[in-house]
Amino acid sequence: MKYFDAHTHVQFVAYDADRDEVLARSKDAEVGMNLVGTQLDTSRAAVELAETYDDVYASVALHPVHTSKSYHDTKELGGPYFAKATQGTEGFMSRGEKFDFAAYEKLAQSPKVIAIGECGLDYYRLESDTKEVQKEVFIQHIELANKLGKPLMLHIRNAYEDALEILKTHAKVKGDVHFFAGNSDIAKQFLDLGFTLSFTGVVTFTHNYDEVVRNTPIDMILSETDAPYITPVPYRGQRNEPIHVREVVKKLDEIKGMDEEVMAAQIILNSKRVFGI
Repeated sequence: MKYFDAHTHVQFVAYDADRDEVLARSKDAEVGMNLVGTQLDTSRAAVELAETYDDVYASVALHPVHTSKSYHDTKELGGPYFAKATQGTEGFMSRGEKFDFAAYEKLAQSPKVIAIGECGLDYYRLESDTKEVQKEVFIQHIELANKLGKPLMLHIRNAYEDALEILKTHAKVKGDVHFFAGNSDIAKQFLDLGFTLSFTGVVTFTHNYDEVVRNTPIDMILSETDAPYITPVPYRGQRNEPIHVREVVKKLDEIKGMDEEVMAAQIILNSKRVFGI
């Protein structure tokens, strides 16, 4: 591997038509990846793919938005469209899922499972009665990670303070903060806990995170695509895929003022350390 996409979703339905080709392009470009589950079915699919391909790994978990019925996107699970006027957009309603500790623990026994995630808190589209449910499920994921000695792959949106409080109280393992979008103060708090920060293609089309990137030690940075979402420049408007993590690394290098090959090599070292690969 020359590059590592720490957080991607090639198991989603968005790739049903050409998944093998996407994975082949990544292999040819020496891009390894972590396929991240969001429910039991997408977690299971991630593990199945990881066990089939070299340099492909998996994480398993129940995404916080799926702890109750909620708006989501057809690129993940497919499904019919339903208008939701309060959100000014269209999507489908997630069926919601109760966290099955035993089922996820069984999936995580695979040697290709490198993390528990994506788990955490998402207050962006939050129903009034789901915040406490999200917190309870997040703690259950942490307990699973503690039991298995696997790192956490965190999804946190509009909830950094609550997530930090829960981690400080319950976590005995470290991990990565996926798609970090906080400020430098929040970044420092995660770094002080030993969590790496991963950055997406967003850094290629906004300067909002330049300061955080500059202030983050190079040995605490990971690269990711979050594909099929967040396509980087110069591929905006197209479906994202893991091979585009190269553009993320190139931009991180530019922001840090470093040689791209040095940055790519360091991110590989970071990924191996964090995920034990």
